[in-house]
Amino acid sequence: MNTKLRTIAMIPARYEASRFPGKLMQDLEGKPVILRTYEAAKATALFDEVYVVTDSEEIRNAVEQASGKVIMSIAEHSCGSDRIAEAVQDLDIDIVVNVQGDEPFTNAEDMHNVLQVFYEEGAEDIDLASLMTPMRAESEIENPNNVKVIVDQHNFALYFSRAPIPYPRDRDIEVTYYKHKGIYAFRKEAVLDFARLPMRNLEASEKIEAIRYLEYGKRIKMVHSDSPAIGIDTPQDLEEARNILRTKKQQ
Repeated sequence: MNTKLRTIAMIPARYEASRFPGKLMQDLEGKPVILRTYEAAKATALFDEVYVVTDSEEIRNAVEQASGKVIMSIAEHSCGSDRIAEAVQDLDIDIVVNVQGDEPFTNAEDMHNVLQVFYEEGAEDIDLASLMTPMRAESEIENPNNVKVIVDQHNFALYFSRAPIPYPRDRDIEVTYYKHKGIYAFRKEAVLDFARLPMRNLEASEKIEAIRYLEYGKRIKMVHSDSPAIGIDTPQDLEEARNILRTKKQQ
């Protein structure tokens, strides 16, 4: 029988998002986006603890006023993994799940499936796990805000890109395009290694932190998800999220 791994969720929350500044504090049907995300992670009941990790006093106050747990970090981090590495340095944990602060609809089934890979045969070969969901609309596939992933026969990630991959040179070949959903489950050592390793050119070019893990030989297990990937990158995304919540309330 596998030993239970001590597992926490970390939600990195930076106020100054480049594409949509202040998006985590935007109102999402009565609550800030970041609080909706925090409550969704708590509601899964999969974690020993859930924390928001932020350099923003405004975000800190919003979460703590709702009795949420916050860890303050320095402001100079370039990505969520670096922010998480600082926060977990001295914590006694095995697995840390990075829940993107701008994805308030991540569900329990997805999180459970990502965590489950660490209990399955071959788990010792997995440094981190993440989610991918199929895309069918050409507008989604072409959108550079949607990070695409390609995998090998065992669903280990081969590469991530903002460009459509694979390139459809032969359009008679049927290919499923996958969007990378912003949940990572790391072994603690993997995220600490990430923070120690310098950014290389592929990551710098694409601005996708998952590439750093691949460039340094880490193995990323991708888990299939059919639930919609709804990240809030633009004001239009925020309005879509509001519509989803309104629909749920009416059901």
